[in-house]
Amino acid sequence: MRLDIVITGVGGQGNVLASRILARAAMEWGLPVRTSEAIGMAQREGVVMSQVRMGEGSYGAIIPDGGADILLGFELAETVRGLPKLKPGGLVIANRHTIFPVSVSLGLSQYEPEQMVSYLENSTARYHLLDATALATEAGTYKCTNIVMLGALASLGVLPYDAEHLKQVMLAFIPAKLRDVNLKAFQYGQQALGGV
Repeated sequence: MRLDIVITGVGGQGNVLASRILARAAMEWGLPVRTSEAIGMAQREGVVMSQVRMGEGSYGAIIPDGGADILLGFELAETVRGLPKLKPGGLVIANRHTIFPVSVSLGLSQYEPEQMVSYLENSTARYHLLDATALATEAGTYKCTNIVMLGALASLGVLPYDAEHLKQVMLAFIPAKLRDVNLKAFQYGQQALGGV
């Protein structure tokens, strides 16, 4: 099995950690893995895109436009921006939460979340929207948004390994004092899309 996943969001959302957890889970499952990250402006709230390629036949770390099986969007505008990476019939899992860019805060541009949702709905047939940030906050901290998103992804049965394996790998990455809140966040993500 080969699976190409693009994770997109902004700095500070745990995008890179999520990609490393997915990659480690694949490696421990015995699959070859390649990853890459593009970090915009290298600052909190700058654009971040990670790519995880797992399975045989991945010859480079960069997923070409139109090649991703899954787009995991941690922020709504960045999900829309990442759509060109998705292959026809690909799956989108998007966080409804919005983080306004500086240009919007300064009144230089507009950010229309409902238009973005509409565009997303019209651009792909396979998508799931959830408020992962609200679920993370309910679990204990908004900083677990990335783990909620991983739980949601795991619940759909599209990964080459099962949800329990991903959960155990995630827990091994997390410091002991933060495991309970992250475990809860993972479970909330699973429940949001009909899992456990």
